[in-house]
Amino acid sequence: MPWPEPVTLQGRHATLLPLSHDHHDALVEAASDGNLWELWYTSVPTAEGMRAEIDRRLDLQARGSMLPFTVLDAAGVPVGMTTYMHIDAVHRRVEIGSTWYARRVQRTGVNTECKLMLLRHAFETLDCIAVEFRTSFFNQPSRRAIERLGAKLDGILRSHQRHSDGTLRDTCVYSIIASEWPAVQSHLRVKLAHRGMDEM
Repeated sequence: MPWPEPVTLQGRHATLLPLSHDHHDALVEAASDGNLWELWYTSVPTAEGMRAEIDRRLDLQARGSMLPFTVLDAAGVPVGMTTYMHIDAVHRRVEIGSTWYARRVQRTGVNTECKLMLLRHAFETLDCIAVEFRTSFFNQPSRRAIERLGAKLDGILRSHQRHSDGTLRDTCVYSIIASEWPAVQSHLRVKLAHRGMDEM
């Protein structure tokens, strides 16, 4: 059996479904909300590249190195993508990454709840010893969001890879380890409760 196995995770603000080609058109519409592919320090597929990106993620899933999800909002509409990636079944580590959201759900409860569900599944079901997050040094919104989760900076991989425009990327590596999970979970539940009150 693959580790981790495909799973559906459901919350109040969001649902994570195993990625499928059936989600293609709705994901194209979601990425068009904010023209997300124009951000040079991220890698969000264009409308023309969405099918190839779904193929890429599903191919990595078949190889055992990624478990991709489609993110749905509370109404069941696809609004983005996220994954478990760089899966290490031997040492029980995963990275949560390759994540993007339509502009309309950014800074809402969607991201917080998705991270809570993915972290809870990783630590409580998959028995992970650590969960990583990686982002470009220049992606300040992503870095702030990761730090708000309670993740700690492990270090910076200099000239680690290339941005979508070809420039060299320094990659910031963050992690949450198993012993930190109870406190991080409490923190995220409080954040989500306040977010939910704000949205009422």
